[in-house]
Amino acid sequence: MRRHEFDHFQQRFPHEHRAFFARPHLSRRGLFRSAAGLAGAFLLPGLNQGVAQSLSASPKGTAKNLIFILMSGGPSQVDTFDLKMLDGVSPLELAPERIDGIHWPVGLFPKLVQHLPSIAIVRSMRAWALVHETGQRWVQIGRNPQGSEGSVAPHIGSIIAREKEKERRASDAFPPFLALDVSEAAGNGYFSARYAPFKYKPAAAGVPDTTHRDGEASFSMRLKALSGLDESLRSADSPLGTAGPDLAEFYNAATKMMNNPIVDRPFRVGAEDRARYGSTAFGDACLVAKQTLAASQGTRAIMIRLGGWDSHSNIYGATTPTSIFGAGKTFDNALAGLLGDLKSEGLLDETLVVAGGEFGRTTGPLTGAGGRDHHLQQSFLLMGGGVRGGRALGATDATGDYSVEYGWSRERDVRVEDIEATIYSALGIDWTTVLNDSPVGRFPYIPHSDKDLYGPIHELWS
Repeated sequence: MRRHEFDHFQQRFPHEHRAFFARPHLSRRGLFRSAAGLAGAFLLPGLNQGVAQSLSASPKGTAKNLIFILMSGGPSQVDTFDLKMLDGVSPLELAPERIDGIHWPVGLFPKLVQHLPSIAIVRSMRAWALVHETGQRWVQIGRNPQGSEGSVAPHIGSIIAREKEKERRASDAFPPFLALDVSEAAGNGYFSARYAPFKYKPAAAGVPDTTHRDGEASFSMRLKALSGLDESLRSADSPLGTAGPDLAEFYNAATKMMNNPIVDRPFRVGAEDRARYGSTAFGDACLVAKQTLAASQGTRAIMIRLGGWDSHSNIYGATTPTSIFGAGKTFDNALAGLLGDLKSEGLLDETLVVAGGEFGRTTGPLTGAGGRDHHLQQSFLLMGGGVRGGRALGATDATGDYSVEYGWSRERDVRVEDIEATIYSALGIDWTTVLNDSPVGRFPYIPHSDKDLYGPIHELWS
């Protein structure tokens, strides 16, 4: 859908995409509509069978895995991926250079220079929200978290886990979706717990408690005895509701990782490798992401988080917590290590790596506190997974405030819903899929997919 059609659709069918918090409101008409939908879901035979419809889109299917990096806090686009050097404001330490047509802050990201041929920058991107919590969740679920679907929407990684379950082998021991050092990762929504993120903070010792102090035989005997006692509570018709089956899923997943030698090495952080990735928590997460994918044990989606981009003050300070030079160094070391290892092990072509924040930051002169505040314009990076790198899609005005070139066929700003559709297309998933098993009625992978409101940036592959 092109820009004029996009704007016209929003005028005819307003949907939740407000930039600031508003109290949720359900009208009388909306109440009856929701009630009717729920009644139909329970009464119509065969309705809760999963897929309700699809427009039979043609996904690219060039990737097997996803690594999604949330740059939480909102990096300044004009100091990073859409560099705008402003006289008397931008520090010379950014060391800008034009490399094969890309204006790049070599002083901020020196190690990523060698990986620019694998990096595509989307500069014509615009966020919906300017509140951290709202924006961060929006990026993870691909829709307004305060909208009607927000409370039940699963993480993008959970949708990938569900879609790829048919490809999972009986011997696969790792969870399909990992959240590495991301305590605030969105969950599985209304999906089964087997698609929930396995949250793990990488450490030298690896995953804790994968053996029982009394031995494997004793553990198996106790687990069998426990199952005999509460099996009815874990069944599909459990009196506990979904909590019972969810608990069973957790037990099953954990049991596959117990006493399993395959689990140990990929989740450990070795000292030598840790140093190559920058000796940081973010670097540890990137290292474990590479190792778990290399192990080929069923993990298909990984989320990692790097904070430190909320630069309301002292954005150019040498050692301040809000300095882009601190977060930039961490990001540069770890992402360069990740891309290098994925490439050397033959995994980059089958792994889509996406990096970006919940929004961008204001442009022009700094604030009185020496920082930049929240701004809707932003940039995203996409790497691997068949994406053609070494270029930027879209362009902004001289200040970096808004898009003047969009760089793709829809001829409008890229939204996070479009990024989500791009991820699904790369992984061979039909982004127009609509499920009918949601507690609030139909659940589209992408909002308004039946109207083609959002869609993949297929120009990334051309």
